[in-house]
Formats: sequence, C-alpha cells, structure tokens
Amino acid sequence: MKDIIRAAAIISIVSIILMLVNAKLNGSGNRSDTNSITVFNWGEYLDPALLKQFEQETNIKVIYETFDSNEAMMTKIEQGGTTYDIAVPSEYAIEKMKEADQLLPIDHKKLPNLQNIDPYFLDLPFDPHNEYSIPYFWGTLGIAFNPELLEGQTFESWEDLWNPTLQQEVVLVDSAREVIGMGLNTLGYSLNSTDKTELQEAVDKLATLSPNVKAIIGDEITQLMVNGEAAVALTWSGQAADMMADNESIDYVVPQEGSNLWFDNMVIPKTAANVDGAHAFINFMLDAEVAAQNADYVGYSTPNLAALAFMDPAVTGDERYYPDEEARDHLEVYKDLGLTMLGHYNELFLKFKMNLQ
Repeated sequence: MKDIIRAAAIISIVSIILMLVNAKLNGSGNRSDTNSITVFNWGEYLDPALLKQFEQETNIKVIYETFDSNEAMMTKIEQGGTTYDIAVPSEYAIEKMKEADQLLPIDHKKLPNLQNIDPYFLDLPFDPHNEYSIPYFWGTLGIAFNPELLEGQTFESWEDLWNPTLQQEVVLVDSAREVIGMGLNTLGYSLNSTDKTELQEAVDKLATLSPNVKAIIGDEITQLMVNGEAAVALTWSGQAADMMADNESIDYVVPQEGSNLWFDNMVIPKTAANVDGAHAFINFMLDAEVAAQNADYVGYSTPNLAALAFMDPAVTGDERYYPDEEARDHLEVYKDLGLTMLGHYNELFLKFKMNLQ
C-alpha cells in the first residue's frame, strides 16, 4: 500500500514540475512575442538606422525581411510559416488582402502621430477611413531621361518614346501593370481597363515600340541610367530620384496624358504575433523627424505633412517628386482587377516580351 501511495506522490510531484516547466516556457514565448516584431517590406525601402533607433527607444527587436512584388508578399503571408507583424503593400494589394480577410483593423487611438499625415492621403477609396492601412510612401510613374545623350530631346508625351531616334535606348521596368498601363495611357484609356479590345490595342501599340526597347529589367535600371548605358527609362519617381542623385544630367517627367499615382501603406496582417508592437512601430514611423529621415534615405515622397519641415525645400518644392494636388488629380490609382484579369495582363506582357526584336 505504501508503495502505491509513494508512486502516486511521485507522479503528482512530476506532474506539478511539468506544469511549472510548461508555464515557464509559455511565459518565455509570450515575452518573446512582446519583445520582437517581424517587418515585411520592399527592398531598400527603409533606413536601417531607424530600425536601430526603434529598438533602442522601445526595447522591441525588429526582424526585417524584404519582398520584390506585391504578389510575392501576399503569397508568403497567405502560406503562413512566418508571422509578420507589419507589411507594406500597395493600394490594390490592400484591397485584395481585405477581401481575403488577411488584415487586422488598426487602432487609431494607439497612433497619436497619425495627425502628421496630410489629409489628402487619408480615407482613400482602397481603404475608407484607413481602417486597415496607414500611409507610408507615395509616388508616380514616369520617364527618366538624360538630355545629354539625346541631343536635348524632352518627353512631354508618352508618344515621345516612339521617336525613331531612340532605337535601343529605352529601358522598361519589368512589371505588367506599368508597361501595359503605359500603352493604355498612350491611347487615352484607363490604367484599370478590363476591356480586352482596349488591352489588345495597347499591346499592339507597345509592339511598335519594340525597336526602341533596350531591355526590360528591375532595379538594374538605376545603374544603367547613372552610367549612361541607357538614355531613357520607364520608372517610378523614387527610382528616378536615386538616378538624379548620382547623375545630375538625368531628369524625370510625368507625361501629359497622365500616369499612375501609387500608394504604399503599412498594414498589420491577421496572423501578427505582436499587435501592440506593430502599432508602436507604425506610430514611430509616423513621427515627423523619423519620416523625414526615412524619405531622405529612400528617395520617395512622404505623405507625412509634418515631416516636410525637416526636409530640404529644394526636394519638397520639386514638382517632379511632389506634384501639387491639381497635377495629382490627372493621375490614376491602380485598382484590384481580380485574379483572372491580372492573369490576362501578365499573359499579354509575356507575349510582348517574347516578341521583342
């Protein structure tokens, strides 16, 4: 009998010890969640010094990962594995993520620095009342060019890219929405067209640009332009800013027919492990001086109105980077076209690339 009682006592003691160990481990796990956040952002899209500053000010460690397209970002979040606390999608991707129930609502009460954002960039159609996203950067799509390599030629219109003198001089970004959109804009159609006749017309128009196309590439565009290996590029305003910083001969323009006005916003994925830490990070990035430093580093336009006071007036007053509201009204924001139509865009773009001369 004593042996039975002794065995029962031992089992009870071991059970208690296991419970305490389990509680300890769970407690450590919770502390780990509150002491770190994982940020998923575009490459070269945040000043690394600011990550260190955030860690010092909050004692929250930042695990930082990057992606190269909205589609890659959404796929990785959907697949799980890594629990991202912050992601930075573009406007049309935010629409898709909302529809897929992949985002958490943002508590504006935890973001006192939200007051720094220019009201123009709030309450936009892709996220009414900014329920799920907070502005990070914005910009335009246009033409970067080096007049010194072009005998002074300028680019007021998209049609100027078709000039026969530009044979093997034009570099395009490797992105279906941007290149197909350029074709649509040239013909006076919407960037968000789902009319297959209009899309085919745009691709047919792009086919006639083929003799002028030197390459269709990604980030390498910057170095080609800076080194004078290409004279003209379809690119984003921030990428153009990087080019101009390294080569003062380069200029940038948004053609008169119109173009894309894009927004990248911070969101909190539904699988976030540290929601409070995510809010702390967003509020930190909304600080005026932090936003100014980040904009100086990245080169894109900040929606943070208070940050402009800490930036070079030569930059903030330059309409190539900060077009006024009247100019912005002539630009168009991408909409979510749906998976089927996006696939059609990608197919048309692939055919265009395959048929380059």
